[in-house]
Amino acid sequence: MSVVSVSMPEELLERIDQFADDHGYTGRSEVVREGSRNLLGEFEDKKLEGRDLMGVVTVLFDYETTSVEEKMMHLRHEHEDIVASNFHSHVGGHHCMELFVLEGSLEDISTFVGKIRATQDTITIDYSVSPVDDFGPLADIN
Repeated sequence: MSVVSVSMPEELLERIDQFADDHGYTGRSEVVREGSRNLLGEFEDKKLEGRDLMGVVTVLFDYETTSVEEKMMHLRHEHEDIVASNFHSHVGGHHCMELFVLEGSLEDISTFVGKIRATQDTITIDYSVSPVDDFGPLADIN
């Protein structure tokens, strides 16, 4: 098995260690491997391929981190072909919430979510994907 070096904030590392302890993992490597497998398999649902999909993406960030808001604006314009709606709101004492409603293919939505996740200084990113075509019942995937 290969050994890799990964940079992460101390707070995240502490959370991973605590998660490993709380859930019976042998260590942080096992947690990171499982998380990586889950992330890589996330958009590989064959039932959603080739279907018309709706996605909802919610991003929370500190409003003083102006680079996040600027990045959200660039992504909205870069992917205007799938961004059906976008909503910005101030929440809590010093946070902003950006909500995107997307319409597109699994590949397009996956690419958009990946770029959102790659944005530094976000606090949380949540999303759901649902088919909106006539091929079967709505299935919430998260």
